[in-house]
Amino acid sequence: MNILITGGTGLIGRRFINTVSGHQYTVLTRSPEQAKKNLPASVRLISSLSELTTLDIFDAVINLAGEPIIDKRWTKKQKAVISNSRWDITRQLVDLFRASSEPPAVFLSGSAIGVYGDQGDVMVDETFSSLPDDFAAQLCARWEAIAQEAASYTRVVFLRTGIVLDAQAGALAKMLLPFKLGLGGPVAKGEQFMSWIHIDDMVRAIEFLLVQSQAYGAYNLVAPEPVRNRDFTQALAAHLKRWAILPAPKKLLQALLGESSALLLDSQRVVPKRLLEEDFIFSFAEINSALNDLLKK
Repeated sequence: MNILITGGTGLIGRRFINTVSGHQYTVLTRSPEQAKKNLPASVRLISSLSELTTLDIFDAVINLAGEPIIDKRWTKKQKAVISNSRWDITRQLVDLFRASSEPPAVFLSGSAIGVYGDQGDVMVDETFSSLPDDFAAQLCARWEAIAQEAASYTRVVFLRTGIVLDAQAGALAKMLLPFKLGLGGPVAKGEQFMSWIHIDDMVRAIEFLLVQSQAYGAYNLVAPEPVRNRDFTQALAAHLKRWAILPAPKKLLQALLGESSALLLDSQRVVPKRLLEEDFIFSFAEINSALNDLLKK
């Protein structure tokens, strides 16, 4: 396949390109020189979608672009940056699909399980429809709505992604140093559910959805067994042979992070119902096997 990827230098896009061979890749990146250091020499790099007039040369589009949502406090300005970095590129891609005489056969567009909001202990799958009106949920809902406009021209799939675990980058990589120093611990009381996925399964799931011609609409890209934060904390500490007894108090997190503290405090017990129904097999279905694999690497 000839595949266009936005966000191809991020954790997921970079790993997908470096893992899934046999395809031609074009990557949209704001930093072509930096991208050359992290991607194979065969990858074509573009710095703007304005370099394309149609998508006729591509067989598929994978849309992963977006400003990191957790790195900064959610000021009004930062919310606009987070939103527009997702919505604007997705809108441009939809316009390119519309302009194409032979559009790509599939459009895999990013989203997140944040679309479900805080659901406590309720088990959530793709049929869940009581979506809240908080920032993260509305961000994802609008992102998906824009992508859905391409459905007249191609097969559209929403990648509702959970916490992607990789020891080299992302959330897990940021946790390793404090945990190794014995400074790790649960977030608040640790009762909230975390829905996670091993980076290898994330890549395999995207590849699966890329070629499954009957796949369309929302898919939860999470492992089948979400865990409470306290259980994840204890599992990580055990693998690192450290104690994890220093909790991060809820009020302190809210004071430091403001509204964005919801990403750490909200409970999301999300399961990948559609992937399982379509016989996708997870290599790492439970947290201990995932951590064992990631940390031994």
